[in-house]
Amino acid sequence: MSSKKLSAVLEKQIRRLCLNDFPCGYGTWRKSRDSTEEAGTEETDALLDLLSCPHSPWRLDETWSPQASALRQLAVLQHERLHADFIYNYFTTLRIVDNGVSVIDDGLLKFSKLEELVLSSNNISEIPAENLPSTLKILELRANRLSTLNSLTHRLPPHLEYLGLGSNCLGSDDDICYLTGRHWPQLVCMDLSHCEFQDQQALLRAVSTLPCLRTLVLEGNPFTLAPSYPGFTLDSLPQLSCLDASWISPEERLCFRGLAKKSDLIVDWASATVSVGRMRGIPDPLMSEDGNTPDFPVIAYSYFITYDFLSHQTVNLNNDSDSKFDAAHITEDCFSSSGLQSNKSCEKESSKPDTQALTVFTEETCHDIAHVTRHSTTKLTWSDRIDFSNTKTHVMSDLGGLKRFFNQGLYLTIVEEKVLSWPAASEDVSGPKPCRTVKEKKGGKGKESPIKSGSTKDKSKDKKKKSVPELVQDASIQRTLCSVHVPLQSLVQRGGKVDVLCDFGALHAETEVEAAPTLEKDLGKKLKEDKKKEKEPKRRADSGTKQKNTAASKGKVKETKDCEMEVHLEPVTVELKVELEKWQSASEAHHLLLPHQHS
Repeated sequence: MSSKKLSAVLEKQIRRLCLNDFPCGYGTWRKSRDSTEEAGTEETDALLDLLSCPHSPWRLDETWSPQASALRQLAVLQHERLHADFIYNYFTTLRIVDNGVSVIDDGLLKFSKLEELVLSSNNISEIPAENLPSTLKILELRANRLSTLNSLTHRLPPHLEYLGLGSNCLGSDDDICYLTGRHWPQLVCMDLSHCEFQDQQALLRAVSTLPCLRTLVLEGNPFTLAPSYPGFTLDSLPQLSCLDASWISPEERLCFRGLAKKSDLIVDWASATVSVGRMRGIPDPLMSEDGNTPDFPVIAYSYFITYDFLSHQTVNLNNDSDSKFDAAHITEDCFSSSGLQSNKSCEKESSKPDTQALTVFTEETCHDIAHVTRHSTTKLTWSDRIDFSNTKTHVMSDLGGLKRFFNQGLYLTIVEEKVLSWPAASEDVSGPKPCRTVKEKKGGKGKESPIKSGSTKDKSKDKKKKSVPELVQDASIQRTLCSVHVPLQSLVQRGGKVDVLCDFGALHAETEVEAAPTLEKDLGKKLKEDKKKEKEPKRRADSGTKQKNTAASKGKVKETKDCEMEVHLEPVTVELKVELEKWQSASEAHHLLLPHQHS
């Protein structure tokens, strides 16, 4: 890929001003000073109107420099003054944004009076300080490809007041060495947001040497996820007036007074608490059953929520009973892109542990690998409002991995678990035959079925022996009902918490009937099918189809002109809260941190 020089882009922009063409410059369209009325000539005011009129074809986009418009007007009024050096020296502000510039070459030195240079969203990988005009006061290099500051060694602009380096892959110890008062003695404002700085104390030691610094932007760096931010920064930089675009109040300074002197309390970890609350909108799974449903198997449904979170030093700080997360085996879910449809391919028996090592969030400039662990809430039976009330706290030392995890977000998944229970086989029976119905199979030896007997006398005997048959459970069958993506970028940008009501959409009625063919498949494993039983899947499927019209347990039913039933289901919603721990005062930091250090 060929490099694109900054000076070439600037020369192109100047040529587009058409300073020597109509309506600027000299030509047959301009009146001479000594002549009177001439055909084809224009008044000066008319030429100026052509430059500024919104509908004029000679009006240009001049947002790249405020001086561009004034320079064109000057070309109409005093064109004789426009020579090369005058034009270069006329510009004090240049804004070349998203133009593919990759090299700041020495051609920029022609602009000897340049004070503001904005080069955001380009492909610049280094800052050659020797090619920057000494008059520069504002330098904006946001969202480029800077990965090091080692080119800032000498001949830096001595009067620079603003330096914008946000959204670049900066964060090494060497980069911190170039952010001191020795390099920028008059720097008033510095933007380091959304970089990769992780060593908070080293960065603040360097920044504290900037004598004129009043405004600092640090949000989006990994260390800002730690509970010590922003308190430790506020107390370490008493000269600051504004941090992360917020004015610093005297009350805030008072709250964190003395925290900078307790640097041994500052830790490089983050604590995030995930809380799953109430779930609404799940249709009643028993709505599809009717009076012809056999007594066995007994089907029990339960529901739980799963999500993935980083596994780096994950500990549960909530030792009370409110933090209830089971370690049951779960099914590896296949998340759909929409996050609203039921995933049929994931309906299988669980055989994998809930802790999995997954390689995610790998970027070109970040070579570390983050592992995530799948967490699940407690399993609860169906109700119109299932209250999980599960809270888990995760402590991570990999702040860079946590930042990338938050930028990608997490998936919240609703899983349905189905358990089939059968009567235990009697010891005096040669083989387990729980599938017998009211009538015995032909060729039997006169023994009654353990499930149902053929006479009233035998029924009374069964009641005396055992009123309720002992049930044996099959392995659980788990199925992903739906999943939704939850964005967490705001935790990186502003910290605090994300408190959302996740909307999964309505579960369609066909989700309820899909369980009927699956149930028949499970029955086939237990029962010896005969000709009568072969027709049963069709009967039950038809029965499930009829239940479509009564599946409005969570919604309203409306009758159309064609006598069809239209079902309006309530959307499935889950309450979710993800909150970062942040110290609110120096005393709170001391209070909260000491128990963790002792443990």
